[in-house]
This record gives sequence, structure tokens and C-alpha cells, in this order.
Amino acid sequence: METKREQELIGILLKNSVIGISEIQSLLTENISTSTLNRALAKLKTNGILTTNGKGPSLKYSLNLKKLINLQINLDIFFGVEPDERNIINNFNFEIFDKLKNLELFNASEIVFFESLKNTFQQKTVQLTPNQFNKEFERLMVELSWKSAQIEGNTYDLIDTEQLLKYNIPSLKHTFDETQMLLNHKEAINYTYQNRDIFENLSVGKIVDIHSLLTQKMGISRNPRKRIVRITGTKYLPPENDFLIEEALEKMCELINAKSNIFEKAFLAVLLISYIQPFEDGNKRTARLIGNAFLMYGNTCPLSYRSINPAEYKKAILLFYELNNISAFRKIFINQYQFAVENYF
Repeated sequence: METKREQELIGILLKNSVIGISEIQSLLTENISTSTLNRALAKLKTNGILTTNGKGPSLKYSLNLKKLINLQINLDIFFGVEPDERNIINNFNFEIFDKLKNLELFNASEIVFFESLKNTFQQKTVQLTPNQFNKEFERLMVELSWKSAQIEGNTYDLIDTEQLLKYNIPSLKHTFDETQMLLNHKEAINYTYQNRDIFENLSVGKIVDIHSLLTQKMGISRNPRKRIVRITGTKYLPPENDFLIEEALEKMCELINAKSNIFEKAFLAVLLISYIQPFEDGNKRTARLIGNAFLMYGNTCPLSYRSINPAEYKKAILLFYELNNISAFRKIFINQYQFAVENYF
């Protein structure tokens, strides 16, 4: 865990790609001596986070952007900088697969925490009748559909979503696409649960199938996109054509299939499908459902994301886009899994 001072230093360097110590000192919120600042910068350099150029008065510091994958980043500082001014990894980074291959995504205590919650879930569900289980799964399906759609800008509220998905009563206040998006979520969630056994491993074909269910009747192609796509609020550019997309998806599937822990599989699926942006639309929806498919295959509770603030979710995903940093989404994933086990079934 980086200290508050270290997080502030990282924030300054994310805004200023090359900067000297006197400039850094002037931008700090607290007055510290040059020797104290030098020690803090030396620690970051020893950890591989900083690089230097020059000597003496001309010494300049830069962030090693590809070393920030597991670093604690202060989101308020990072997103307090305008998108065009942030110092980021601008293009899709194919090195990410090798970096994630051997990275400890969750520490030992977090794995124990996951397994404890999984046991709690299994103990609760074994006591339910099939009818009770189905009712609870339907409630989770409604709330996941609502929140997943809300993250993408859908304006249905939870009550109207329930009326639509349980009783087939659409809200006349909303567009066809908003209504169809929710209906598609219902079908895709039910499909992933009924076919959870096929998610022992991931393939490009399975991703395409889930995406097709989520985007049917909405004028969105089922095939990987053939042109560049730009994302609101960031300079990051995903793979620019279907050949690069296919390569990225294959590498992603290989990485995920090599992992043995179901929580790591789910976590990586959500982040990497979102990062690759393989389709013209519906990418993050697909990512969330593929992640949940792994959890259901592992006989544990899927995430509804019901309690998440959409802006917090988007910032966590953007942090991974721009710095390949997992810290913010890792926190969301852990908290949302705990919330799901404690609030469903």
C-alpha cells in the first residue's frame, strides 16, 4: 500500500511526464524538505516506478507507466486531471497478458476470504427448495440487468425493470433500445446459468455468443469490429482492426484458461474484454456476464453490482485502460462479491 505522499507524487508525475524535483516540491500540498522528498522519490525509483534522466540540477523524473499495474492510485488525483492532459499508455498493450500471467491478483488472505464467502453461499443455497432458489435467482437477474444497463446509460429504474422482466410490461417512458437492452440481459443471464458447465474454459466463440444475446435486435453486429473505436473520456485506443482483436482475444482466453482460481478467471474476464473492446458496442455488458458465467460455473454467487456507483465503476475500468492498473477494480470486485453473498439467496 503506497503512502498518501507517494500517491500524491505519482499523481503529479501522471500529469507531468517529465519533471524536476523543484517543480515537484512546488506542487505538493505539504511543505517537506528536499532531503525528505529525495528519499520518497528514491523509494519509488527502487521499486521501478520512476525513471530518471540527467544529473544534478538537471535531473528529471518520469513514471514508468508499464510498472503501475498493482499500484494504489488515488482516483481523485488521477481523474482530477483532464483526459487529454493525463500521462497514460495510449494504445492497447499486448504485454499485459505476460504481466498478468504471473501476477498475484489477490493475496492469500483475500483468497481465504473468497473461499469463506463461497462456503457461506453454498451452505445457504443447499437449504433452499428449487422454487426458492429460482425466485432468488430471478431477483438477482432483475437487479443485475438493471445495474448493468444503468452503467451503460440506460434510464430504466429498478421498479420499471422488474415490471418488464418479471411481467413483460415495458415502460412507455423509455426507448425501444433501452427496453430491448434489459430483455437481452435477462435472456443472456439465464443462458449463462443454464449453460454454466461450458464455462470450464473460455473461447472466442463463447464470447461472441454472449455478446450476440446481449445485443440482438439492437442493430449491432455480432462480429468483431473492423474499424477503430474511440471511448468517451479517454485518449486510450483499443486494437484498431479485427486481426489485432482476434489475436488479443485468443491471448486473453489462453491466459484465463491457464488460471486455476475461479475468482481470478472472473476478474480477468471482466477487465480484459472491456479493455480489448472487441465489438462496436456491448463490450462491458459482455464482460460482466462472462465474468459471472465463471462464478456460476464455480458454484458460487454471481455479482449483481447493485450497490456500485456507475461513475466509480467507470473510473475503475478507465484506470485499467489508461495505466493497466488493477487496484480500483480489484477493490470493486471484492466488495461486490461480498455484497452478493450477503444479499442474495
